[in-house]
Amino acid sequence: MAQHQAVDPDSSLWAWLAYDLRFYREKYGLPQTAMGKIIGRSSTNLSNCEAGRRRITDKEAKALDRHFATGGHFQRLLRFAQRGHDPNWFKQFVDLEKKAKTIKTFQALAVPGLLQVADYALALIKAGGASDPQERMEERMRRQVILDDAPSPLLWALITENVLEWPVGGRVVMRKQLAHLLEMSQRENIGIRVIPKVTGAHAGLDGSFSIISGEIGDVAYTDSPGGGRLVPSTTEVRSYGVRYDRIGQVALPTEPSRAMIEKAMEAF
Repeated sequence: MAQHQAVDPDSSLWAWLAYDLRFYREKYGLPQTAMGKIIGRSSTNLSNCEAGRRRITDKEAKALDRHFATGGHFQRLLRFAQRGHDPNWFKQFVDLEKKAKTIKTFQALAVPGLLQVADYALALIKAGGASDPQERMEERMRRQVILDDAPSPLLWALITENVLEWPVGGRVVMRKQLAHLLEMSQRENIGIRVIPKVTGAHAGLDGSFSIISGEIGDVAYTDSPGGGRLVPSTTEVRSYGVRYDRIGQVALPTEPSRAMIEKAMEAF
């Protein structure tokens, strides 16, 4: 049975979850259509879950535990997978980004990746100690094509005033970067708002994060040293949505934000 398995259960908690989904189905001799009815998915969707291309939800894990009387095995495994670090997180993040209808991002320290110019991105990546900074920068630039595609996602960005003032790459690079922000903020599908330093303490001081919304639902992404974390849990994503709204309450409106960006650019 295991020799036909497409995922390695030892590679990550998500892979283990996908492995057990198929293991339990085959253990009880269920075709994919029957297993799909248990959790409310089509056989094609179930196949994607077993291959690790899609993930089951909290509700589906509960249905599996109830049907197979596991004592909470699937719910427990899903909970730990959601909280843990997935080594494939970045590939999954980029895939979600490509399919997004709305991207909401709060960045406390740097310009959002989708809005960075090449020199700014390269300076950041080099500072992070990447072994292949040029390749990483080019990859980041390729991701930005989604903003030009049709239909393009809505991108709502909240950034702090510190982002505008920190001289990443030097004065020339920062002038170029801030000019790019001004240009991009004129697009109908892009909104950029700034949280001024006079605001003091606010809900964003816990760290940067993004919320990606699309056909698969809502998924949050949080920054952390050594790699980010995807947050697919509906309850946890909702808490990030509330935090984003709270940060937005203290951000400047669009036009005053543009004025602050322009003033910062002139200072460089």
